[in-house]
Amino acid sequence: MTEPDATLFLLEKLARTDTSPGVYLMKNDRDRIIYVGKARNLKKRLSSYFGRSTPPDMKTGVLVKQIRDFDTISTATEKEALILESNLIKRHRPRYNVVLKDDKRYPVLRIDVREPYPNLTIARKIANDGALYFGPYASSHAVRQTMKFIHKTFKLRKCRSKSVKPRSRPCLHCQIDGCLAPCCTDVLQEDYARVVDEVVLFLKGRTPRLIRDVEDQMQKAAERRDFEKAAKLRDKMFALEKTLEKQISATADFMDRDILATAGKDGLFVVNKLVVRSGFLVGAANFEISDELASDEEILEAFVKQHYEKTGCAPRELLLPFPIEDAPALEEWLGSIEGRKVRILVPRRGEKTRLTQMAAKNAANALEESLASKSSDAAALERLRKCLRMDKVPLRIECFDNSNFAGALMSAGMVVFENGRPNKSAYRKFKVRDVVSPDDYASMKEVLTRRFSKDEKDGMPFPDLLMVDGGRGQLGIAVSVLEELMLSGRFRLIGIAKKDPAKKETRDKIYAPGRANPLNVPDESLLFLQRIRDEAHRFAVSFHRNRRGKETLRSELDDIPGVGTKRKLALIKHFGGVSKIRQATLEQLEALPEMNRKLAEEIVKAMREDQTPSKDNP
Repeated sequence: MTEPDATLFLLEKLARTDTSPGVYLMKNDRDRIIYVGKARNLKKRLSSYFGRSTPPDMKTGVLVKQIRDFDTISTATEKEALILESNLIKRHRPRYNVVLKDDKRYPVLRIDVREPYPNLTIARKIANDGALYFGPYASSHAVRQTMKFIHKTFKLRKCRSKSVKPRSRPCLHCQIDGCLAPCCTDVLQEDYARVVDEVVLFLKGRTPRLIRDVEDQMQKAAERRDFEKAAKLRDKMFALEKTLEKQISATADFMDRDILATAGKDGLFVVNKLVVRSGFLVGAANFEISDELASDEEILEAFVKQHYEKTGCAPRELLLPFPIEDAPALEEWLGSIEGRKVRILVPRRGEKTRLTQMAAKNAANALEESLASKSSDAAALERLRKCLRMDKVPLRIECFDNSNFAGALMSAGMVVFENGRPNKSAYRKFKVRDVVSPDDYASMKEVLTRRFSKDEKDGMPFPDLLMVDGGRGQLGIAVSVLEELMLSGRFRLIGIAKKDPAKKETRDKIYAPGRANPLNVPDESLLFLQRIRDEAHRFAVSFHRNRRGKETLRSELDDIPGVGTKRKLALIKHFGGVSKIRQATLEQLEALPEMNRKLAEEIVKAMREDQTPSKDNP
């Protein structure tokens, strides 16, 4: 379809579009979805694309040139359109939508107050299970530091089990007075619940109120001449006051709010988020987004939609440096997540303006640091290109390493560095299937063959630089594999070998095909390649250890058909171990709710056969 024909087709379709709220999906000449948007009035919004002689901005102009068709989905309300738009963007990841690249879930703290003796745990996903969640925290370090302070100050039970399991002997935490230990001491539920309430107040940012409550308890204990308890409460109060000193007072109204600001340059944007709880600045985080055509408004609006959907919670107020188009619909949607009203404000004066200015300054500083870091990475890749005499900069580097223990459970790992940084979502693990003996060369051949046997269109893109951990032997295997797959010359290939102190070697060696001697690589480039090699080694070894740990935990139950993980755990929990299961009768096994007669007979038969002596071993 020519461009004039496509324009006529789109205008005719636009004339038939209704005026209801909904979602529209733009498609290119290959019928691929390249943009998803929402609108309060579909016809009016689509007219802004096709009814103008000049586009309102560069991104819209580029997008319109690609559009050959569009679909619409009508919804009852604008809020429903917002939710549908979010789901469609996550499903299709269109080329011209702003999509947050950071797919990880940030850690939160979870405490289930419905339990008689709840414990505090770290979670990555907020579930609708009635428990209380606090966070999210910007890093695992931050959440663990908070958890460490809570355990030290409030002494909740530290065992990881969901409910309290009685113990005959106290654990170390109980012996050093680091836990109330309801598992082996008489702790009233009312007393434990009071401690849980204090933890909830602390996590909600109500530290000043909590300090006052602890001070009142201390004075009452002193009046009763319970000086030992008063001393413990005094220590708790001092610890809370010390924590409060580290927090910066941001506002005087003690409200929970997040402050967002953006900074962008050269297609890279940074969104800074300041977290204010009960009027105190308790944290900050920066989020990088790459989009060469987006505006600050589009970046910020996409961040609000995707970030708070992922975290599953929002404060009472969001402060933004400028208005965004979907603010009313977003307020309604965020309110439905929180179960209370959430406001999106653009302050013009006062202390709230000072907070948005602070967030903007932080975003600008983070952007400059990121650009400087990327510039440094680009310089390192350019140096590597020159020393390896490559035709292009190695933007994608893949490195392979093997791991095994006496030839058992042979494993391999592939790490990927893109633009000088590890791209962990592209890492791959390999279980070596066809090699039985500890043959590193055969393992490398199998793994490389499986990796490169697929065409780029079917799998992941080929690297600019392929590195194998090993000397000339492993490099020769890689060369033969690429020749068999007719990929010779598609990308650069090197091997990296450790120095040999016996030969008085002082540095690691880089080998290239067709050369007997190592390459002369400058120290900076060698250190960069060593870092990639070490990451590949770490990844392969951790995968192998994980497999070995799982294999060690196997038992006779794993080989019985019909006994999966759930039934195995239920059997072990009920009987107390595999040896006790072996001694159980058919009737005892059948009596369990997870069992039936046929499966019980299979277990008895398998466990008895395992004990039957053979002729060679009477």
